[in-house]
Amino acid sequence: MLSDKVLYIKNLGNCPPAYLNDPARRDFYEVVWLRNEDALHVPQHDFQTLKGDWIYLIPPYRVHQLNKAGKNGVLISFKQDLLEGDLKEFLLDVFRMFNVQGEFSCLQVNEETAKGLVDVYQLLEEEYQKETINLVMLKALLKVFLLKLIQLKEQHFTLQDINEKRVYEFMLLLEDNYQEKRNADFYADQLGISAKRLNQILKEKLDKTAVQIIHDRLIQEAKRQIIHSENTIKEIAYNLGFKDHSYFSRFFKTHAEQTPQQFQNNVKDHLISHDNTLYR
Repeated sequence: MLSDKVLYIKNLGNCPPAYLNDPARRDFYEVVWLRNEDALHVPQHDFQTLKGDWIYLIPPYRVHQLNKAGKNGVLISFKQDLLEGDLKEFLLDVFRMFNVQGEFSCLQVNEETAKGLVDVYQLLEEEYQKETINLVMLKALLKVFLLKLIQLKEQHFTLQDINEKRVYEFMLLLEDNYQEKRNADFYADQLGISAKRLNQILKEKLDKTAVQIIHDRLIQEAKRQIIHSENTIKEIAYNLGFKDHSYFSRFFKTHAEQTPQQFQNNVKDHLISHDNTLYR
């Protein structure tokens, strides 16, 4: 159902199981907006309440499968393709907002902010439901919606510098090459800078080296496949370029602090008790 789409909007109350199981879903950014609902995670800040409007921002390729059954709210899923052509500064803000190097972002929305988001969302949904879709209009409305979310998360825009643009370009290169290219030299060459300089920039902006980020990406993909594919752990290791299954297990345990099998078992237990896969 998603293979020919760049945007998918649905009320959470009737979100079909076919969406959750669609393999093309992994290419989409997801905005899950719960309205007057309990949080699906444990709030981490004193100013957050257990119930209210929650927005979960889930980047592509992540391992989560939110249980949307019976929830009040909306789902907006979109491909990065829909944002191509925009300024790199805006795309970098989207990257940051979705916490691309993490599991997910979550925002609690106050009443005033929710009203502004509702106004834009209604226009977006109205355009989406038209028999003849105007992609230019959809793209413009989606951008306004995302800008409002960026304002909510960051409160103000930061001035973009050349190093932040390099981080963005590195992240794009990473998505296309992380399974084959696992050293900083390749990415530095593509960016026209030294590996040392690339690592300095990444440490400054993300507090991680290139290799650490590459390893994080491999672990995230391994987790996604462990949860969502029917492949064995040995097959997943091979798919990710690990010829030695035991080395993959050691690599996974080093970075995830548990073996692939332990992770798989823990996720199954978490799913039973929490009815979702928001397992870190």
